[in-house]
Amino acid sequence: MTAQTAIYSDPLFIDGKAYHSRLLVGTGKYRDLDETRRAIEASGAEIVTVAVRRTNIGQHPDEPNLLDAVPPEKYTILPNTAGCYTAADAVRTCKLARELLDGHDLVKLEVLGDQKTLYPNIVETLKACEQLVRDNFKVMVYTNDDPIVAKQLEEMGCVAVMPLGSLIGSGLGILNPHNIRIIMEEANVPVLVDAGVGTASDAAVAMEMGCEAVLMNTAIAAAKNPILMASAMKKAIEAGREAYLAGRMPRKKYASASSPLDGTIG
Repeated sequence: MTAQTAIYSDPLFIDGKAYHSRLLVGTGKYRDLDETRRAIEASGAEIVTVAVRRTNIGQHPDEPNLLDAVPPEKYTILPNTAGCYTAADAVRTCKLARELLDGHDLVKLEVLGDQKTLYPNIVETLKACEQLVRDNFKVMVYTNDDPIVAKQLEEMGCVAVMPLGSLIGSGLGILNPHNIRIIMEEANVPVLVDAGVGTASDAAVAMEMGCEAVLMNTAIAAAKNPILMASAMKKAIEAGREAYLAGRMPRKKYASASSPLDGTIG
């Protein structure tokens, strides 16, 4: 089996739909829609998240529409509630997205605590999640790295749980891998690292840990060459997943010769 065959026979399932790419990307912070389009194409992503409160996806007919650069016929559009600080605002934003996208019900829920850290407000996140699931949304939820909260969100009906690696846009990588491993051990839905990735090695680490996928925006958009970084992230995600599937060698305290001495010519 070739490496490419292994990737394509190992799809990511979100709400019952199969995806070959395990890299999910955002659309913010690019210089223009053309750069957005080219970076997303280079990333190989199939799921693209869109901040409904900050991006025109049809609510402003006289302005450039992101969906012209990222057509829903080609990508799964994942509306998100970035910029929401209350459950009520998040629910309202998801309903707007569903109206603009002709009944689309897969959403990324994030309810933030403050503007300085953009850390999730878990109390409001739980409230919003309960309302959205009751209203038949399929919720992929941004959360902290608390395994108890992650399990609660899963049990409430979220189709994916997405703990942060570190603060949004920080580029600090995965600061608490131990908690994320616990979340994965207990989860019966996909666990994605969302936020904090800074470069390709961060993405590879997340995948080597066994995360189902990684969602990122700033790591690509804020790079000096976003198109090249998008390509690097694509390769990192694939390499990390292949390494996870291959199973790394055990760590050892002492050296182990690559060429054993047993049977050597005397």
